[in-house]
Amino acid sequence: MKVIDYLSKALRDSAVFNPEVQVAPSCILWPDKDRQWEAVIPRLQSELGELLVLGDYLPENRVGPAIWLRCVIAGKAPDVALPADRVPVFYLPGVSRQDLRAIEDCPDLLKPLAELQYRGVIWSQANAKDWTIMAFLKSDQGGMGLDVAQDNEAKNAIQLALYLLLDEEFELLKDKRLDKDYFNTLLTGGDPVRDLLQWLDQGDGFQTTRGANEWKAFVEVCKSQLAFNPQGDGVLAGASKLAMREGPWHSVWERYSEAPKRYSNIPSRIRQCKPPDLGIFDIPAEKLSGWPQWNEEQEKSLHHDLLALNHLPAHEARKRVLELEKTHAPRRELVWAELGESPLALAAKYLAVVADVTNTALAAGSIADLQAGYANQGWRADDAVLSALACVDKAPDVDAVTTATRVIYLPWLEESARYLQKLVDGAIYPGGRIAEAPAFYKVGGQCVLFVDGLRFDTARRLSAALEARGYQLAETMNWTALPSVTATGKAAVSPVRSKISGTDDCDDFEPCVAATGQSLKGGYHLKKLLNDNHWKVLDRTDNGDGLGNAWCEFGDIDSEGHARGWKLAKHIDPLLTEIAERIAALLAAGWNSVRVVTDHGWLLMPGKLPTIQMSKDLTDNKWGRCASIKPGASTSERLYPWFWNPHQQFALADGVGCYGKSVDYNHGGLSLQECLTLDLVVTLAGGASGKQVAEVTDVAWKGLRCTVGVDGQYANLSLDVRTQAGDPASSVVVSVKPLKDNGTASVVVEDEELQGRAAFLVLLSTSGELVAEANTVIGG
Repeated sequence: MKVIDYLSKALRDSAVFNPEVQVAPSCILWPDKDRQWEAVIPRLQSELGELLVLGDYLPENRVGPAIWLRCVIAGKAPDVALPADRVPVFYLPGVSRQDLRAIEDCPDLLKPLAELQYRGVIWSQANAKDWTIMAFLKSDQGGMGLDVAQDNEAKNAIQLALYLLLDEEFELLKDKRLDKDYFNTLLTGGDPVRDLLQWLDQGDGFQTTRGANEWKAFVEVCKSQLAFNPQGDGVLAGASKLAMREGPWHSVWERYSEAPKRYSNIPSRIRQCKPPDLGIFDIPAEKLSGWPQWNEEQEKSLHHDLLALNHLPAHEARKRVLELEKTHAPRRELVWAELGESPLALAAKYLAVVADVTNTALAAGSIADLQAGYANQGWRADDAVLSALACVDKAPDVDAVTTATRVIYLPWLEESARYLQKLVDGAIYPGGRIAEAPAFYKVGGQCVLFVDGLRFDTARRLSAALEARGYQLAETMNWTALPSVTATGKAAVSPVRSKISGTDDCDDFEPCVAATGQSLKGGYHLKKLLNDNHWKVLDRTDNGDGLGNAWCEFGDIDSEGHARGWKLAKHIDPLLTEIAERIAALLAAGWNSVRVVTDHGWLLMPGKLPTIQMSKDLTDNKWGRCASIKPGASTSERLYPWFWNPHQQFALADGVGCYGKSVDYNHGGLSLQECLTLDLVVTLAGGASGKQVAEVTDVAWKGLRCTVGVDGQYANLSLDVRTQAGDPASSVVVSVKPLKDNGTASVVVEDEELQGRAAFLVLLSTSGELVAEANTVIGG
């Protein structure tokens, strides 16, 4: 029961009588000399249809003079209708019980009501005094019997909060101490900390959006609970106290920390205040961390320390990075990190991973050892470099992360590449040649998805994202065809690679159709070769039907890398999300599995990869990391056989260098990052979130025939009408119908007597699983 219900009942109960010895009272008089209840009377009138008010003649508001109230009782007031089963209640603002009893001194305007004290009843306390708000809340004789503070501040707060108090539950109030803080908090919406943060954020604008009573209550709550006067102390004093987080302000700070972006102006207000002396070293960090100025000083210090790594050897720089991470890691838990003001503290986490991984050299053992070391741990360094770069935007921050990356990562990258090149020199490259390449493994209902430039670490990110969605993953490591460029590698991972070869005079690494000699450049002849060998070629938006086998291409990682350089790091996750969505759509379309393949990886080094000079006279065609040598030219460069034709040889840049102009992003050479890749086979698993998504968008009934239109992934779905969506036995159609290629289907309800009955339109997968449902009425 709410307070308003309790009050209404108390009013009405005052008219209870014994019909054997009494007549029904003609009215209930409610005197209120101090007008304490006046502000809530309109609200009470909405609950009590029998409540009328003494005042100026406003019959539409059930307000009128004393003589009009007498007419209402007599049934002579046609402009007002009272509930027949209720005793009228007359609220008398500014009138006391004593005013009515002293008839000879009663004002003329009040005299028509005087005799009603004898024919009616007066709602008053047991001691015959008028009911004040305090008395009604506190008294256990006709009142609510609550524990209410009686000081003047509490009385004032009750008066201000009365309107809201009416909606409070009586049961929840019985065990509470109702003091000024309770009533002020009630008036401010029950969340004074939120209001305080809004005031700190909005400043003077906060008060203008509040009523006078609400603002007064807000000030009183702050004074009581925080020993702080917003009215007198001002916003900046509050911002300073928030940053200091002492005493009761600690809980205010904790609340701010939960959602700092809601209060975008608070950091700038704190910056207008003077923090403790940041040069005093004996002040613990936790005492200063509420000040954005302190966080900025910490970022500057980290910036300086990262740039200073440039003067250290790699092993000492790695040790220093781990120390810096330990120092600055706590700042990632502060609001300043969430607000984007601690980019270097965020980057330090990933730089520490780079330092930790690169402390262990990969340059040892056999190629198999190198492969295992990279697959187990080494790829994490590449991944962490991307993550560190993704944290920074401003040029000084980029410079700091670039410096650290080049000092701790580049030597490790160079060393592992040269070691791999040394192992391959004079031996058989593990990626082999087309002559040794195994036949493409073909399974029914598989779609092969080619992603250009899906490097090992990015493939691991994609794999993790797909597993998080509930898919089942199988990973297989592969060595890309040499040179590690798209022209060579894309054809090498295609299902028709056994139908492809390379000519002796090819200098652009582009193979051709073995049977005709037609170049695969441009993609037309590769698609034709796929079609001729029973592989459907899907465009970027075509999901196919899940039948047979298909090839499709998706993902712009390589082109984005060439266009953006190191900034690819900031875009890699959205690109991988798009690829994951494409895989989900293909599986939802009915493919048993999606096999993700790629042509090559890449090197990424902010500040540019090293440059290697090569005479133009020696090359027919020079790419960033590989070059074809002119026939008869003499060179000291290491030469490697082309995957598609071992008679055609080319040079690969030593280490991680680039021929000619240096760039941040490149590929084509021989390194773990460019050449060791992952194939992913993705299948649906129990609980996968990649289930088919379809929606009934159009429903048309013509008699008992229902035609629907479906949007989304509707391939291989069927339409049924059921009285219970999940029960196949409740189907009411002549037969379930498959959806057509345009996403429509029609079914006929068998029983005419079902017309007008509520039912469900359900879309079913080939296995009978419920994919979507929609409400309908049979026959429309």
